[in-house]
Amino acid sequence: MPPFTRSSSTLQSSVEGDGIGVDAEWSSMTVVQLKAQLKERGLPVSGVKSVLIERLDSTTTTTTTSKYFAKQPSSPADVATKTKGKTAVKTPTKRKSPTKSKSPGKSPGKSPGRSPRRVRIEPGTLKPPANWEKIYSLVEELRADRSAPVDTDGGEALPEKHLGEVVYRFQVLTALMLSSQTKDAVVGETMRILQGHGLTVENIHQTDPETLNGLIRKVGFHNNKTKYMKQSAEMILTQYNGDIPPNADELMKLPGVGPKMAFIVENIAFDTASGIGVDTHMHRMFNDLKWVTSKTPEQTREQLEGWLPRDKWASINYIWVGFGQEVQQQKEKMLKKCVASSSPREALGLVKKLGLDVQKEAKRFGLEDDVKSVM
Repeated sequence: MPPFTRSSSTLQSSVEGDGIGVDAEWSSMTVVQLKAQLKERGLPVSGVKSVLIERLDSTTTTTTTSKYFAKQPSSPADVATKTKGKTAVKTPTKRKSPTKSKSPGKSPGKSPGRSPRRVRIEPGTLKPPANWEKIYSLVEELRADRSAPVDTDGGEALPEKHLGEVVYRFQVLTALMLSSQTKDAVVGETMRILQGHGLTVENIHQTDPETLNGLIRKVGFHNNKTKYMKQSAEMILTQYNGDIPPNADELMKLPGVGPKMAFIVENIAFDTASGIGVDTHMHRMFNDLKWVTSKTPEQTREQLEGWLPRDKWASINYIWVGFGQEVQQQKEKMLKKCVASSSPREALGLVKKLGLDVQKEAKRFGLEDDVKSVM
């Protein structure tokens, strides 16, 4: 007879012969309950009782069972006994997320909704905007007098050339570092204070941070700029033999120097233009003119380089920054220059497109008749 296939009567008589008694309801007990019944008896573990316990133990690891020894579902009483003194934890059922249907036309393997990586615009690959040359020439004409704030207090005008090329280049870098978020007039004043202190890389390196911070306290974010100037002086002395880095890529390794600053310093200090320096004002103006469609100055730079001839890269920042300053800060002078230009109507239309309220400002400065005569 195979294991665990004896009848209930044979099993019951075996148990009676072992002195256990006939009160156990074998057919309704689980394996655990049967083992408990047998072990609760005070008789020695021998004979049929020993065999039964051994067989009951083996049922927990074998798949061969009978209707008497098959594991039955636990009753509520069993569950209460097993979990007594313990906190029952209900394991949450993990839900499967619904399968998303693939959108037609989507490439397999790409996450839905993720924007494709932007492809860099290479210089000379974009079509120039219509009539850009005429507008550019007109701005060059309006800037011919070099009377904007950048012409007297910008990075090209402020450095001391008579102290030699190395000092000159370091002062160009310093002027551009100070210019961020600061008006040119304040930059000019601060540069002259530094020049009185001694604006060389060696002297800035030796100057303690508190003293340097006091010297440049009028510029925006002077605490950060103090730190950048000190760190840059250290790098220039230890890594570049006391001279500023020779190109834009190397300049951008200095703390606080981004693409705009690096390209402008490279242009002024080394007469090289490997890129266009674009500030927030240029970014706004070129979007107003529809020359670019961009969200950041860096995107504006890339789009400009995509179509603007390279012979304009070196001068575009200087010309257009000064032009923007005059449109915003020197409205009376700009209106007079527009009226006196070779194309007064086009000039007035240009400054109007860039945010100058021609009629309002003409009335304010008594230039209504002059403006009307050319419109």
